[in-house]
Amino acid sequence: MINILENERLSTLNHSAAHVMAQAVKRLYPDAKFWVGPVITSGFYYDIDLGDDVISEEDFTKIEREMKKIQKDGKRIVREELTRQEALDMFAEDPYKVDLINNLPDDELITAYRQGEFVDLCRGPHVASVKEVKNVKLLKTSGAYYKGDANNKQLQRIYGIAFDTPEDLADHLNLLEEAAKRDHRKLGKELDLFMISEYAPGHPFYLNNGMIVRKALEDFWHQKHVDAGYEFIKTPTMLNQQLWELSGHWANYENNMYTTTVDDQQYAIKPMNCPGGMLAYKNSIHSYRDFPLRVAELGHVHRYEASGALSGLFRVRSFTQDDAHIFMTKAMIESEIIKLIDLIDDIYSVFGFEYRIELSTRPEDKYIGDIKDWDESEAILEDVIKKTGKTYKINAGDGAFYGPKIDFQIKDSLGREWQCGTIQLDMNLPERFDLTYVDETGERKRPIMLHRAIFGSFERFFGILIEHFGGAFPLWLAPKQIEIIPVNNAYHLDYANEVKAVFETLNFRVNVDARDEKLGYRLREAQVKKVPYQLIIGDKEVEAKNINVRKYGSRDQEVMELNDFITTITDERDNLK
Repeated sequence: MINILENERLSTLNHSAAHVMAQAVKRLYPDAKFWVGPVITSGFYYDIDLGDDVISEEDFTKIEREMKKIQKDGKRIVREELTRQEALDMFAEDPYKVDLINNLPDDELITAYRQGEFVDLCRGPHVASVKEVKNVKLLKTSGAYYKGDANNKQLQRIYGIAFDTPEDLADHLNLLEEAAKRDHRKLGKELDLFMISEYAPGHPFYLNNGMIVRKALEDFWHQKHVDAGYEFIKTPTMLNQQLWELSGHWANYENNMYTTTVDDQQYAIKPMNCPGGMLAYKNSIHSYRDFPLRVAELGHVHRYEASGALSGLFRVRSFTQDDAHIFMTKAMIESEIIKLIDLIDDIYSVFGFEYRIELSTRPEDKYIGDIKDWDESEAILEDVIKKTGKTYKINAGDGAFYGPKIDFQIKDSLGREWQCGTIQLDMNLPERFDLTYVDETGERKRPIMLHRAIFGSFERFFGILIEHFGGAFPLWLAPKQIEIIPVNNAYHLDYANEVKAVFETLNFRVNVDARDEKLGYRLREAQVKKVPYQLIIGDKEVEAKNINVRKYGSRDQEVMELNDFITTITDERDNLK
C-alpha cells in the first residue's frame, strides 16, 4: 500500500485535493470553519468545525459531486504572500486561523493559497490547477479535538485520497477493501482471539485461541534469544516516584503514566521497563568479562492513551514489550548493533516481513543529557547502518528522550508499514543510575547501553500478524492446526479418534468435529475458522487406514497415507513454514 508522503507528486496532489474538499464543504455548509488539512501517509484529511451540522459518510456523495464541479471549473491555485496584519484581516472571522497566525514565529513567511472563492492559510506546495484533482475518494469521518487536546472542542475530521489515474485509485480502493476484510478487530472476534470490554478500555483480554497464538510467539521469541546469548529477568510493575525522577520519566513522561499513593509515597505503574532493568544491573558487581551482557524481559507496561486514540490491539493502554538491555564497552557498540540487526532480520523473515530503517535523532526539547553525547551517539548509529549496507532515512527529532534510535518499519502482505523494532543507544541512563563495571586495570568505568525491542509490543505485533495473514496463521501459530471430520459418526468416529490420538502424541493441536451437522456445513465451518488442515474420514479412509486431506483455502482433496502426512506437516510446523 503506497505511502503518499514518500511520493512528491502524490503528496502535492493530495494536498490540493484537501483544499478542493474544503471548498466543496464550504459551499455546502457555509458556516464551516477549518483548522488544518495535512497530507498523511494514507492520503489527506481536514479538521472542520461544522457548528450544529454533522457530516456522515452518507454525505460523501454530494461532497464528491461538488468537488467534481470545482475540478471541472478548472481554477488555477494561486499562492499569496501576506504580512501578519494582512493575514489577520483576511481571516478575522475565523478564530482557528487567527489563533494559528498569532502562534506563528515572528520571522515566518505567511502564505495562503486561493482557488476561486476559496482561500486558506497554507505553506503549500500545490498543483497548478484544480483541474488536476480528478480521481478523489472520501474515505471516512471521525472526531478530532482542536489541537489534539481533549479539553478543547471536538472538530470533525474527514479523510480522503487522490491519485493521478482512475486505475491507481481503483487499485487502492481494492486494497482498502481487502484490508477491511483483514481488520484484526473483526477477525479477533470471529476467531475467538481477543476481546475488549467496556469495563477496561484499552486493556485487551486474550481468549483461549489468542493465548495459544501468544504462547507460540513467546516460545519462538524465547528460543531465538537463548540462541543469541541472552539471559532473562522480570521486574516489578509498580515503582516509586523517586525512581521515575531519577530515570527522567517523571519530567518527560508523567502525563502518560498511571500513578497512585501507597504508604504516603507516590508510585507509578511502569510505562517502560528500563528503570527496573537498571536496578537489576546494579544488584551485582560487573566486570568487563561479563560484556556484552544481554538481558531480556517480556515486561507488562501501562501507558495512558486518550480514549479516542484507542484502536483494537494497535493502540492500547496495557501491553507487553519484548525489551532487552545490552550492557557493553564502547568498543563493542558496532558489533552488537550488527548482531541485533541480524537477529531482527532472522525473526522478521519467519513472518515474511520486509522492512526499512529510519534513524531517529534528538528531540527538540524533551531530552536528557549533553548534546555532545547525543551527537556522538547519532554519529555512531549512522556509521553502523552504513557499514551494514542498508538504506535508511533520517527521522529528525523522533528519538527517545534519553537517546537516538534505529527504527524498523516492517511491510505487511498489503504493503502497509508498521513501526515495530527499535535499537536505542543510551549514554544517559547509565550515568543517571551510576552504572559501572570493572575494566582490565581494576578501574570502575561507565558501561554503554542499548535498549532494543523486536516485536515492540506483543499486542500490536499480534494485531499486525492477524491482518498480515488475514487470520489464516501458518501451521506453527494456528490455534487449531488440524480438524478431523468424520462423515458419519456411527461408522467413522472411532477411526477419527484413533487418528486424533496419533496427532496428540506428536503435540499437534487437533480436534474431531463430531457434531450432528452435515459434512458440507462442518467443512465450511473449518474454512471459516481458518484451520490449516481438515482431514475427512469416510468409508474408504476407514477401510484403507489413510486420510483425505483438504488444506485451508483450497477445494481440492488429496488421499494420503497417514505417515506421509505426518512427515509433511511435522516438517512444516517444526521449520516454521
